[in-house]
This record gives sequence, structure tokens and C-alpha cells, in this order.
Amino acid sequence: MTAPATTAPALEARALVRELGDEVKTRILHGIDLTIAAGEFVSVTGPSGSGKSTLLYLLAALDRPTAGDVLIEGVSLGGLDDVERGALRGERLGFVFQFHFLLPEFTVLENVMVPMLRRRDITRADAAARARAVLTQLGLGELGSRRPTQLSGGQQQRVSIARALAHRPRILFADEPTGNLDQRTGVEVMDLLMRLGAERGTTLVLVTHDATLAARCPRRITLGDGRIVADERASA
Repeated sequence: MTAPATTAPALEARALVRELGDEVKTRILHGIDLTIAAGEFVSVTGPSGSGKSTLLYLLAALDRPTAGDVLIEGVSLGGLDDVERGALRGERLGFVFQFHFLLPEFTVLENVMVPMLRRRDITRADAAARARAVLTQLGLGELGSRRPTQLSGGQQQRVSIARALAHRPRILFADEPTGNLDQRTGVEVMDLLMRLGAERGTTLVLVTHDATLAARCPRRITLGDGRIVADERASA
């Protein structure tokens, strides 16, 4: 899927509604409107049940809204089938979650290569080279032949960041990326996300319940009961 030659925002949510349930509907998101510019670092915070992760999954083309639409770099997700949505995710988006979801049967290097090997425009040799380069950036260059179970929790999460960044996504989604780590390691992981994102001009959408982490982003969106209740930007 070729990227549009436009200056469209990285992400747009238009009247986004998400309901769950069959006979009895529970509304999780209530008509969210949101625009995120390319290169922005945005945190999404709010109490449990406010709809943070639901919003991230819709913005990241991992779920479909009940009503409304999401546009990624000007492309309407509502007009894409499952194959096209998967191709868009693989080419433009990266994901870091609270749990690293590394494959224990693969080496660290192979884990980082996996998402790239699903793409037709990257050879195995190029995937390996990109994986080695980003592992080195993250201080893991000597651990490529190890299995995930041989790493510490912080190292495993760094590998998941390497996996998310190796294919050079333009938008990175992070859902509670430090929630399973101790405070010091969590700060280190957040530092890496922000440094590498800034170096690459990547748009970052961070979902977190941690107000300290959220405040590190220049723009902070707060959800409450499925609605945006605050959208603040750091003063210059």
C-alpha cells in the first residue's frame, strides 16, 4: 500500500463510537473527534474503564468502530477490507504493549525480524540487517542469538520496542508499555521510546494510567466515561 502524497494528519477520529454487547449494548466511546499531526507525541490517560485502550485499538486499525471513522494519513479505514487493513498496519504502524509477546521458540533477532518478513518489499537479508541495527541502538546488539527467556524483563521490553521500530513505522502505538516493569526500568524504556521516536520523526500515541509518564508527552489527552474531557498541550 503506497503512502499518500499529502500533508494529511497522522491520525483522525471522526465521531468515533464503540459499543459492546449483542442484545444489551454498552457504549464505550461516545463520538470521539480527534486529530493528531504527524510527528506529535500524544499521551492518552484517564481512569480504568474510560476507553483508553479501546480508542487506541480503533486508531491502530486493530478493531472496528460501531460508528464513525478513523483516517490514517488520509486513508479511511472504513473503506478497507481486512487484508488491506493488515497491509496498512504492517507498513505504517508499530506496536508496543504492556506484555512483550515475544515468541519463545525464536531468538531475539528472529523475533525482531518477524513483522518485516510478512512484507513483500523487504528481503530476509534486509530484515536481518534492520533488526541488528535497531538492537544495537537499544544496547542489545550482543543478545541477538539468545532466547527471550534468557533476558530480564527490561531487556524483553526493549526487544519488543526493537520489533516495533525495525520496519520504520511512521506511527507508533504504545499501550501501557511500562506497566509490567519496575519504576527505574520503566523510565528507561520510556526514554528509549521518546528518543528513537524523535530521531525518526515518528508519531507516538501512548496510553498510560501513569500521570508522570503521560506528562512527558507535549500533548496530553484525558478520557472520562468514553469522552475527551481534556486536551492539553505543554506550554512553550
